[in-house]
Amino acid sequence: MTLLALKEVSKSFGAIKALSNIDFSVARGEIVGLMGDNGAGKSTLVRVIAGNFPPSSGEIVLDEKTVHFHRPVEAREQGIEVVYQDLALCNNLSAAANVFLGREIKRSLGPIKWLAHGAMNKRSGELFAELKSETRPRHLVRLMSGGQRQAVAIARTRLSNPKIVLMDEPTAAISVRQVAEVLDLIRRLRDSGVSVVLISHRMPDVFAVCDRIVVLRRGRKVADKALATSSPEEVTGLITGAIHVA
Repeated sequence: MTLLALKEVSKSFGAIKALSNIDFSVARGEIVGLMGDNGAGKSTLVRVIAGNFPPSSGEIVLDEKTVHFHRPVEAREQGIEVVYQDLALCNNLSAAANVFLGREIKRSLGPIKWLAHGAMNKRSGELFAELKSETRPRHLVRLMSGGQRQAVAIARTRLSNPKIVLMDEPTAAISVRQVAEVLDLIRRLRDSGVSVVLISHRMPDVFAVCDRIVVLRRGRKVADKALATSSPEEVTGLITGAIHVA
């Protein structure tokens, strides 16, 4: 069953057309790999879905209802979360503080308010346990590995029980062991019923976890097919233009 569908979505910035009549869909519990060279339109597409940019034309349908996002918070309220490449974590704070950053649990007594660190640590620990991550709520982010940092960013998306998580280059610049850890986190998201869009330049990662692949080139979709029916060689050809469409 289709969870998210973009229908003939285009996005222009003045005379520059970043996206041209894109049809894109994600089913419930599906991992879709989104690939393309630099400037292909991947980031623009993600930002349109996440509410950063309104489409110039076309329609976004979520849960069979047309939606119009003007701000990222509106997309988040509808169950769309994003894990950006830089993760947007504060190195000087604990894992739990980062999970609840901007959504802190507070207690109050009359005019006095304070942060409920115990409650945030407890809930963060539960989220890390669900993800089978070794990350601990009180650990400082600046002391963490790349895989643990990704776990913190993914746990943050779980606070709102998202329907879909958009992940931008989650395995860039981390070790082989940490890549395996992050890919396991993505599988666990899928197994919990969350749909994932994986934006990546790493072919092995896409072929390891994705169910379907979408390739963009110069703002146009040139492929949308089950991963089992494709190959790294074909995808490379589609990205570079050696193969025009598949």
